[in-house]
Amino acid sequence: MKVQVEELSPVEKKLSIEVDSTRVADELTRAYTALGRQVKLPGFRQGKVPRRILEQRFRQQVEDDVIQRVVQSAYVEAVREHKVEVVSQPQVTNSGLKTGAPFAFEARVEVKPKLELKEYKELPLKKTEVTVDDAQVNEQLEKMRQSLTRLEPVEGRDVGQAGDVATVDYEAFIDGQPFAGSKAEDVAVNIAPGELVESNLAALEGVKVGDTKELDYAFPPDYRVEEVKGKTAHFKMHVKGLKSKIVPELNDEFAKETGAGVETLEALRAKVKADLERSQRAKVEAEDREAVIKGLVERNPFEVPKAMVERAIDSMLEGAVRQMARSGLDVRNLNLDFLRLRDEMRERAVQEVKGTLLFEAIAEKEGIQASDGDVDKKIEELAAEAGQPVAAVRKYFNKPEDRMGLSLRLREEKTIEFLKAQAKYS
Repeated sequence: MKVQVEELSPVEKKLSIEVDSTRVADELTRAYTALGRQVKLPGFRQGKVPRRILEQRFRQQVEDDVIQRVVQSAYVEAVREHKVEVVSQPQVTNSGLKTGAPFAFEARVEVKPKLELKEYKELPLKKTEVTVDDAQVNEQLEKMRQSLTRLEPVEGRDVGQAGDVATVDYEAFIDGQPFAGSKAEDVAVNIAPGELVESNLAALEGVKVGDTKELDYAFPPDYRVEEVKGKTAHFKMHVKGLKSKIVPELNDEFAKETGAGVETLEALRAKVKADLERSQRAKVEAEDREAVIKGLVERNPFEVPKAMVERAIDSMLEGAVRQMARSGLDVRNLNLDFLRLRDEMRERAVQEVKGTLLFEAIAEKEGIQASDGDVDKKIEELAAEAGQPVAAVRKYFNKPEDRMGLSLRLREEKTIEFLKAQAKYS
């Protein structure tokens, strides 16, 4: 087999491959032999159909299959032999099979760029301290209190007050016509300032149970439902009942109810503070990472393969969709323009790909690695953060590819720490 590798650009190569005629002939023989065992033709016993007859009936199909197999195997051999770091599917062209002649084809592929690192030390960074004060802890505790609010029927009155939760049936019309979601029963609405689309309606204050309140409401211009956004609807709301919010007191019993695994309010405060500090550290680390990538890219410009950028966009979109699902949103109902989203994510994806390649090159140049001990230690940290047994988390990383993924992530983290240690802070 003859192979010629031509560099078309820093991120694209062309492989011109010629396969020996004997290898092609052998593949054709195997293909016709296998076909002969399977086909049934009038006048011939199964398995006894002459090859010339098979060629007359099935030549194009057989040659297409042989070309596909030869291309796949020869391409893989060529890439391995010439150490081509492919990052995309090959774009293959060929002129078909010719009896007794070698088979030639070309494969264009995107490749990982070879980086010649210039400057990567003394990057300009800003020093950010992680601090959590009592006010932040108290704010988080208040959010936790509100999340444990329970509703109880209002007794002794039947008129809505600010802070109540009203149970309503409603129907609505735009220009006299109903629309999707314009009618519902037993809906909980907070009697509080805010947007109706967020279940807040101050106008129900003073309305008596059994009465109907009519009002106009303008949907926000950026509302997710195209049919109604920016339009004004006329609502008729029938108040069926009232409930009051009972917020738990800030004490040891509340601490137990939170499910945080603590027994006292003091222990809950300590845990909330530690969680906030961890969250802030993660935010600062993410900001530092972006700043490091920005500095590296400015000093080391290079071209990136489109295939790697598209995969990065895919990953970002999948992450966004998962986050929406965790927030209780059904993506199918959001009428998202995924092409527009991909375009909006492209610049960030390019930066992310460049950062990953630069970290990899710097780690290789500086001899930065993540040892098995580093991986085991990280698994223990992940288990502690998740409150899970170490054995259970370790099981999650049983597969070699999963453990390798964690190892590469740790190598990147160590590379970033190396660069931060070498940086100039302001």
